[in-house]
Amino acid sequence: MKLQPDRLDVQSILGYGPGWIGLARNGVAEKIERSVIIGSRGELMDWNCARFEDLSAAHFDQMAEYRPELILFGSGTRLRFPAPAFLRNLMTQRIGIETMDTLAACRTYNILAGEGRHVLAAMLIEPVN
Repeated sequence: MKLQPDRLDVQSILGYGPGWIGLARNGVAEKIERSVIIGSRGELMDWNCARFEDLSAAHFDQMAEYRPELILFGSGTRLRFPAPAFLRNLMTQRIGIETMDTLAACRTYNILAGEGRHVLAAMLIEPVN
């Protein structure tokens, strides 16, 4: 599915499909085929998790240091919620987190980033068999 943000002066998600997302970064399109954390202030980090079942608190803790207003968790092709204990550190620091499937997280990220919000999107990109 192709996603077209209204504004391209921030890192934007251009598209999404099984096993990948398309990212516009510094005017260059890139196809990402691994789990990743994307931020509206230019953050781009590998998120070392290939399957939902492998998630742990450490996966979510690594985002706290960036102090975003909100974290969007794209849980893959279907909606799945992380264990509340995994989110304890974020909640303690009053960092909001919203869980949605990855396609919805892509759309929501573009809207919030386009509004100038400091948002991180933790995208679970599971390998396609």
